[in-house]
Amino acid sequence: MSRKFRIRSAIYILGIPHMHTQRTASSMISSKPRVRFAPSPTGALHVGGLRTALYNYLFARRQGGTLLLRIEDTDRARYVAGAAEKLAETLAWAGITFDEGPGIGGDHGPYVQSERSDLYRAHAMRLLEEGKAYRCFCTSEELEAARLRQARSQQDSAYDRHCRTLTDEHITERLDQNQPHTIRLLVPLAGELQFRDLIRGDVAIHYDVIDDQVLLKSDGLPTYHLANVVDDHHMEITHVIRGEEWLPSTPKHLLLYEYFGWTPPSFAHLPLLLNADRTKLSKRQGDVAVEDYRAAGYLPEALVNFIALLGWNPGDDRELFSLQELEQSFTLDRVSKAGAVFDIEKLKWFNAQYLRALPPETLAEYCGPFMRSAGFDTADSDRTAAVASAFAAYLTIPSDIVSHLRFLTISQVTFEDEEDIDTVSSYDAQKVLAQFAYLTETLDTWNASSVKDMIKDIQNDTGVKGKKLFMPLRLALTGERHGPDIGLIAELLGRDACLRRIRSQLV
Repeated sequence: MSRKFRIRSAIYILGIPHMHTQRTASSMISSKPRVRFAPSPTGALHVGGLRTALYNYLFARRQGGTLLLRIEDTDRARYVAGAAEKLAETLAWAGITFDEGPGIGGDHGPYVQSERSDLYRAHAMRLLEEGKAYRCFCTSEELEAARLRQARSQQDSAYDRHCRTLTDEHITERLDQNQPHTIRLLVPLAGELQFRDLIRGDVAIHYDVIDDQVLLKSDGLPTYHLANVVDDHHMEITHVIRGEEWLPSTPKHLLLYEYFGWTPPSFAHLPLLLNADRTKLSKRQGDVAVEDYRAAGYLPEALVNFIALLGWNPGDDRELFSLQELEQSFTLDRVSKAGAVFDIEKLKWFNAQYLRALPPETLAEYCGPFMRSAGFDTADSDRTAAVASAFAAYLTIPSDIVSHLRFLTISQVTFEDEEDIDTVSSYDAQKVLAQFAYLTETLDTWNASSVKDMIKDIQNDTGVKGKKLFMPLRLALTGERHGPDIGLIAELLGRDACLRRIRSQLV
């Protein structure tokens, strides 16, 4: 007897209609796919959630399809007021737009699950009537006792199916007593379910590892599994693109599609995001909320570019993509099965590239709050933009500019390091500083270009060149050994401040 026939036989014995072991969505897929991002409003948007939303967005845009936003808020115990609005705002910040959803509209609403409760209850009742689900009257205490027994026997934790064999008389008696109960999915006891994942290929999962999942809770609200399948069907979703953590739930969902007689969508399960030690990405080892990166000054373009490459590759060595370029390039067949490491240093590199490409005025808008916190007066917008632009090459995030502003906010330069003291007090250094002071007073125009020319004259006049020429000047003007071009430093400081600082270092 073939495995396929054994599966069919097991289902027939249970009195469940014939079920195919594998189906495709070809009959329901139009030329324009429909995908969805369906977050739960339980807190801030996780970077993994952003990647899922992004891949759905890119798939829809590349295919000319439709992307909808659905809020899955049936878990009232974890519901956070205002989280849904914050999620939508964060996605908009990242540049991800939706065609249907809360506040947008569409022909398949409402797009908030708590507003669709009657629909879920009706479908749960249908499964009951058709013998594909059953009522469970087990209390929380009874369920916990069963879990403890399983643990002592070293069995996997799962519902023990105690109520699966209740007689109609027992059920009626308990209903008459108004006993709280849930509705559970009737999972076949033998065989396996096979399906093709667009990323992972053929997947086969035995029914004996699938729990009789709760579909409708005792409060009348659906679990994720029922609501998810019902909504995806009624919203005509053609492709479900979601994280790998949902892969074990897929057989339950496909079983529901079979029980309802619906053609399922195609599934694509994205690889996990990992910490540097290749454990699942978690807050224990760093920030995981998109809001945290936004607050730190990461640009949306940089974060999106970085996230897009965590699990997908364009087929060459290119790394920098605009959102529009990603829309043109993204395909699911280039999404990897392997987990992707969330490398914060690589994210910093991406952010540095995008910061450096910003116009000076825009860069100043990002850096301005941090410059003010460091005591820099940003009232002069032109000067603020010039300063921000001067340090662009040294920034990974806007707050980095604070460490470079010290020389603009201190009243005088002092040294504690003996090497610095020796550098500015050497014979050659004193010649350079003295000549700089003399020529500064005679210079007609004071800007970066004229100061550069003046430094060339100092080299010719003193015979000092290279590091022996530039390092004493840099230290005398800023107190630092590294930084922007000395001409730019001098222009930012101004003639009087430069002259005062240079003279203070003359012995």
